[in-house]
Amino acid sequence: MSATHLAALARTTEPQLMLRRFLTLDAVVTGTNGVAYLVASGPLGRLFDVSSKLLLVLGVFLVLYAAAVGLLAGRPSPAALGVRAVVEANLAWAAVSFLALGLWLSPSTTGAVWVVLQALTVAGFAALQWGALRARQGSSS
Repeated sequence: MSATHLAALARTTEPQLMLRRFLTLDAVVTGTNGVAYLVASGPLGRLFDVSSKLLLVLGVFLVLYAAAVGLLAGRPSPAALGVRAVVEANLAWAAVSFLALGLWLSPSTTGAVWVVLQALTVAGFAALQWGALRARQGSSS
C-alpha cells in the first residue's frame, strides 16, 4: 500500500498522525469487541455456537489488549518496537483465528463468518499500521 493510499485512509499526509489514527482505530474496534464479549457472552455464544466461557476469556484479553494499544496510540510518537509488537500480535490473532476455525472450533455459519471477518479486519489493521510505520520511518530519513 502506498503512502498516498495510507494518507487518504487516515485523512492526513503526516505519517506520525496517520500511525496514531490507525492504532486508535484498532484500540476502539478491539475494545468494543472485547466489551461485547464480556457483556453478551451468553447470547453471542449461542449465536456463534461457541462457548460463552471462551468469549469471556477473549473479552478480558481484548479489553486489556485494546487498552495497551490505546496507550501506545496516545503517545506523541509511538515507539517503533511497540508498533511492531502490535502488528505482529494482530497478524498472530488473524492466523490463530483461521487455525481455530479449521482445527478446533465448530461454530455456526454466523460464527464462522464472524471469525473470518474479524481475522481479516485485524490483518487489515496490521497492514495499515505497518504501512504507516514505514511511512513515518521514511519521512524521518
